[in-house]
Amino acid sequence: MYKLPELPYAYEALEPIVSANTLHFHHDKHHAAYVTALNGLLDGNDQGNLEAVIRAAGLGKVFNNAAQAWNHAFFWDAMSPDKTAPGADLAAAISQTFGDMAGLKTAFVTEGVGHFASGWVWLVVEGGTLKIISTHDAATTVTQDGVTPLLVCDVWEHAYYLDHQNNRKGFLEAWFDSMANWSLADRQFAAAKGEGEAWAYPAPQ
Repeated sequence: MYKLPELPYAYEALEPIVSANTLHFHHDKHHAAYVTALNGLLDGNDQGNLEAVIRAAGLGKVFNNAAQAWNHAFFWDAMSPDKTAPGADLAAAISQTFGDMAGLKTAFVTEGVGHFASGWVWLVVEGGTLKIISTHDAATTVTQDGVTPLLVCDVWEHAYYLDHQNNRKGFLEAWFDSMANWSLADRQFAAAKGEGEAWAYPAPQ
């Protein structure tokens, strides 16, 4: 069975941008519901790593729950209570593509704010080039060949509404400035170049 990964920090660690109240609802209820539903749909028979399940599922309930379980787990790790900064290699790629961190922030926030309804905004690397993309609902980078996610922010309303009401822009700006886990992004950027393993959902137990 697939397990709900524990948060890599305390519930209150991301305050005031993401409150303990939001994390209890978002992780303990929303994320847990996807994992529980997925296990029910698979009738307890896991099919190997979750990435393989997502790629094989096709559109439908299995895909929706598996992809949302994956997206949320990656999202928790894409945040850090400790302010981080990109390493030299990633910083150089950011400068090449976006000019500087301010340019990247503008592109990231603009994509997230402009995304209609529920979904995710991602910083990814494809073919050695950094890109900002967004995906709708449960759609995930797992199904996109040659794309490695570096960071993701959840723009479903339940990710920010208790703390920021309908101010998605304010949430995204604060998230980018204070909580983006550039240590994870560095590791993912290296993995995209064949240096180490990319992030993966915990193996079923």
